[in-house]
Amino acid sequence: MAESTLIVSPAPHIRSGVTTPALMRDVVISLIPACAAGVYFFGARALVSLAAAIVGTVGAEYILERITGRPVTIGDWSAVVTGVLLAMVLPPHVPWWILVLSGFFTIGVVKLLFGGLGFNVFNPALAGRAFAVAAWSALANSGYIWPAGAEAAHWVQGFDAVSTATPLTLLKMGEIGGIPMTRFYAPLFFGNVAGSLGETSALALLVGAAYLLWREHISLRIPLTYIGTVAVITSLYGHDPLFHILSGGLILGAFFMATDYVTSPMNPKGQTIFAIGCGVLTALIRIFGGYPEGVCYSILIMNAAVPLIDRFARPKRFGEVKARGQNA
Repeated sequence: MAESTLIVSPAPHIRSGVTTPALMRDVVISLIPACAAGVYFFGARALVSLAAAIVGTVGAEYILERITGRPVTIGDWSAVVTGVLLAMVLPPHVPWWILVLSGFFTIGVVKLLFGGLGFNVFNPALAGRAFAVAAWSALANSGYIWPAGAEAAHWVQGFDAVSTATPLTLLKMGEIGGIPMTRFYAPLFFGNVAGSLGETSALALLVGAAYLLWREHISLRIPLTYIGTVAVITSLYGHDPLFHILSGGLILGAFFMATDYVTSPMNPKGQTIFAIGCGVLTALIRIFGGYPEGVCYSILIMNAAVPLIDRFARPKRFGEVKARGQNA
């Protein structure tokens, strides 16, 4: 009897011409505008941060998979994506060794410990940021600088920590005072403000997001629901919603983190619930929390809730076949 060539595997059985390496390369391409903006505003140090994070993630994946006897998967580009995103969610002047060690954490603990690509519960890059902030709080939060010639820097003259103050930090500490929020719009949109490497230019991030939408790798459901929820809640509490949309990591998180296939719900209803939860938590942390930014922790918290959301938002089955003799 001839040996069967059929491959038996669990559902769903989806045929698609998009491979994992192709998808990951598209994500890297979509992040190039934001990376270029970071290099333009912060100089060569941004390149050092990107290189250190990528070396950490790719190196960790190669070394740990060789040690454990697993197939080496660095060719799927997922570790590169994680490295780029890790660099983008941390300040550009964080010591390079923090990025390398955080890269090892994201791959070794957040990804491989749970079974590898497709099995991780939390977004690796955001978990890496949370690890860096928890392990080296002073160093991980001391790398914020204003780009050379930043328009907003002179608004807080005399403030000792101006070199480490992001717009959200200034708002939280009451340093903005009577300055009209409209004066922040252009610097926030084009990138002339302090922040993490991936927070400085909303325009560059939107260009990258448009590429992912064009390639049909993401939809607008999660990003728009997430951003819209933040806008509604912040406006209800008397804050400027556009300032909150353009500030911090909201655009980066909404388009590049919350849309992660592995750590977000599978169906539209679940995705909407997930995005609303991210938006509510982000807004509440920004308004009432002791930390000025809430994107990282809000997405991680909602990542943990994804199995419950998928269970609650499971679509109804129609045409179910019942056993003979069972009541209709």
